[in-house]
Amino acid sequence: MAREAKHPVETSRKTFRLLEAIKERDGARVTELATALDMGKSTVHNHLSTLREDEFVVREGTEYRLGLRFLEFGGYVRNRQELYRVAEPEIDRLAEQTGEMASLVTEEHGLGVSLQRSKGSQAVALDTHAGYRCPLHVTAHGKAILAHLPEERVREILDRHGLAARTPETITDEAALFDHLEAIRSQGYSLDDEERMTGLRCVGAPIVVDGTVEGAISVSAPTGRMRDDRFTDEMPDLVRSTANVIELNLTHT
Repeated sequence: MAREAKHPVETSRKTFRLLEAIKERDGARVTELATALDMGKSTVHNHLSTLREDEFVVREGTEYRLGLRFLEFGGYVRNRQELYRVAEPEIDRLAEQTGEMASLVTEEHGLGVSLQRSKGSQAVALDTHAGYRCPLHVTAHGKAILAHLPEERVREILDRHGLAARTPETITDEAALFDHLEAIRSQGYSLDDEERMTGLRCVGAPIVVDGTVEGAISVSAPTGRMRDDRFTDEMPDLVRSTANVIELNLTHT
């Protein structure tokens, strides 16, 4: 369950709401932001002026956009992750071996957070990127993580984020999800059969060290290339093998 701040600072919350709104709109004007967030134009302008002075936003004409300084923070945070440092070469190797998109994800605040994507020679363009956050129940790597979290933690995540549908194939029933997670634990891998994006299938496997799930990996491909044995046998074997290498390297780092 999320802990509430004892003495929340509303000014800070307004700043972060502005940043989120700018990101969602890929740039926005003062009036647009004021209307969307029900804030005064002068308040919005003051926040943006401060953020611009500190190099967190840039102004292009009458629009404000997020600045590249956020890359400094994102790069720093990612490089501090031992999981990322150890797994990076293995994810690149998996992408090269399969020719598809290989991903590394961990869990934070009940969401799956992408640490790395590596594109193989045939990989399709996706809407994900380093730092991309997504509900755990709609992806193969997310379900692999959920399957290896304590049940109490899984229920906390579901209480906080729910089971919203991304496609008609998304699992939205709690009992069905828990049955699905039990099957994942039994077989050692997870499948996303067009559950996050129509036309896309993914195969995932958890990274578990000393009984704790550190994250998960996956390979994504169009349904036309992820069929039959490739989806249910060949790709799961490759993904599980890579996850096992990462687990061993984490154990002995």
